[in-house]
Amino acid sequence: MLYFIINLIITGLVVTISAWIIPGVEVASFFWAMVTGLVIGAVNSIVGGILRFFTFPLNILTLGLVSFIITVLMVMLASSIMGDKFNVSSFWTAMIFAIVVAIIEMLFSRITNR
Repeated sequence: MLYFIINLIITGLVVTISAWIIPGVEVASFFWAMVTGLVIGAVNSIVGGILRFFTFPLNILTLGLVSFIITVLMVMLASSIMGDKFNVSSFWTAMIFAIVVAIIEMLFSRITNR
């Protein structure tokens, strides 16, 4: 349980920092950044998992590019679910957001040895 709470706080920090860095990404508050992390994770695991299953052969041919595109689409889906609490303005903004989130999460995992 403690690991989940720490992970949730780190995810909120990552989403907040990414929204602060990237123009076109808006998050209402730190609380909503944590909720956004939960929504992106849930959407990515449920809908993204189904899409990755059906696009597996294409994913192999493109060396994982399709999986990245699916992640970007899941960020956009989370943005539409969250309404005005989390907003991503375009596909390209969502793509940059996904890249920045991955980089910042990698840095946090290096610092915290997760």
